[in-house]
Amino acid sequence: MRICGDMAVFQEEKVNTEISSPKADGSRSRVKRIHVLLALLVLSVCAFPFRDSLLTLGQPSSGITVPMPAGVTAADGDVGLAIVAAARSQVGKTVTYDPRYVRLNYPLGDVPIETGVCTDVIVRALRGALGMDLQRLVHEDMRGAFLLYPKWWKLKFPDKSIEHRRVLNLMRYFERKGFSLPISGNPEDYLPGDIISTDVHIMIVSDRKTEQGVPLIIHNIGRGVREETGLFTPAITGHYRMTHRDKQHTRANAIFPASLTAVIGAIVAWRYFRKRRKRK
Repeated sequence: MRICGDMAVFQEEKVNTEISSPKADGSRSRVKRIHVLLALLVLSVCAFPFRDSLLTLGQPSSGITVPMPAGVTAADGDVGLAIVAAARSQVGKTVTYDPRYVRLNYPLGDVPIETGVCTDVIVRALRGALGMDLQRLVHEDMRGAFLLYPKWWKLKFPDKSIEHRRVLNLMRYFERKGFSLPISGNPEDYLPGDIISTDVHIMIVSDRKTEQGVPLIIHNIGRGVREETGLFTPAITGHYRMTHRDKQHTRANAIFPASLTAVIGAIVAWRYFRKRRKRK
């Protein structure tokens, strides 16, 4: 009996020694390191779709830099008149309306000048007046914040041939970059070169006015690019100015994706570690 008791004590001491041995501690340490690496990997994967927005955190944010064409100053009027001139130059050139999908080159892709849709008027005007390539700018922004763009078309990833040719996408891009202005029924609030939109149409405010003082618009609503009346028909849902900067709105659009990324990563990591505990 004495021998059996001594053996039991010996076995217990051996087990305790094995549990507290440096080898066992090292194994547990390696497991913890693996868990930390997995958690970081999960966070990285979750953050990938928002990488462009995350890079802007902690930096001064004022939308994008609008390049000025030769001879144009930073004054609102000069920039607006340059946009109007670039839009008006399309009158008589773009004579039809064609909403069909066309695979475009990238960047600076375009359909033939003879045709297009309402958004093409905006894209061509900003390229010609300010050197802004909305195809590239919208595509890059959608890559970084795809979940924040409209989902009417049920796309699972950005499409550089069509995304900048959709009204709702342009509205979201202008909002995210801080170009939004209040909507009003006062014609004097709409300056030459301003971009206005409805839910399905987008146009540029002209420097010419009616006898009542209401600005004309330059757009393509089905008969080619024309300069005509119709500023408030149908109701305006978006008002944008390329020289306006809403810094707080732009910064919020960078912080929101980062916060969403952190939440998603934390949930995925929590579910993973919870499953591991249950298995043990």
